[in-house]
Amino acid sequence: LFQYQQTIRREDILLRFLTQKEEGEEMDLKYLRDIVLNLVIAGRDTTAGTLSWFFYMLCKYPDAQKKIAQEVAVSIWADSSTSITDFARVLTEEALDKMQYLHAALTETLRLYPAVPLDGKVCFSDDTLPDGFDVREGDVVCYVPYSMGRMKRLWGEDAEEFRPERWLDDKGAFRPESPFKFSAFQAGPRVCLGKDFAYRQMKIFAAVLVHFFSFQLISDADKELVTYRNAITLQMDQGLRVRAFRRAPWT
Repeated sequence: LFQYQQTIRREDILLRFLTQKEEGEEMDLKYLRDIVLNLVIAGRDTTAGTLSWFFYMLCKYPDAQKKIAQEVAVSIWADSSTSITDFARVLTEEALDKMQYLHAALTETLRLYPAVPLDGKVCFSDDTLPDGFDVREGDVVCYVPYSMGRMKRLWGEDAEEFRPERWLDDKGAFRPESPFKFSAFQAGPRVCLGKDFAYRQMKIFAAVLVHFFSFQLISDADKELVTYRNAITLQMDQGLRVRAFRRAPWT
């Protein structure tokens, strides 16, 4: 049993690919390298960066932080005196699906701070875009999710305001927008394959932390000092300085 458990612990996605290679499937080292880079860049940095911006928003908008904490507690029927082990046991898919406001808050964060702020595609043949603009083979067409998420023409006069409620219907259920309007995960046949997985990761991480802790910026001045640095993914410059306080049991 111990050997079996050790085997299970060691098995990861890279090991599975290597096993397939041993079984005769064609798979060169460059392909494996690309897989690892994809996991690191697309699957780690983007999620970590988004969560940093998410907690920054919760510090700036404490009412939203309080709503999320209450929603998490109600969704899993637990209070802050519950142990982390017991909390993890009841943090099921069903419980996560009930956290509609949390989902909306994460999406609102991605609208304002998309994981990839600027993206582009290479045209593989001559074509004409829907607006009549001609593109040639080899042209690079870029779009800017960061700017699109702040356009008043798309999101209204409060486009630069963090308001998770814009993603909820009258019954409090999450209401998605067209991916051609909310382009944080791209759109069309090349939409991000890891979208649902990313949401699950972020919801689990956020639910655990917000349930057990409340967060505040080190000082009010930090509200204006938080900036981003130019990179492929939207990362905070100098990180986020916060204080975490253990929540009192819900009454």
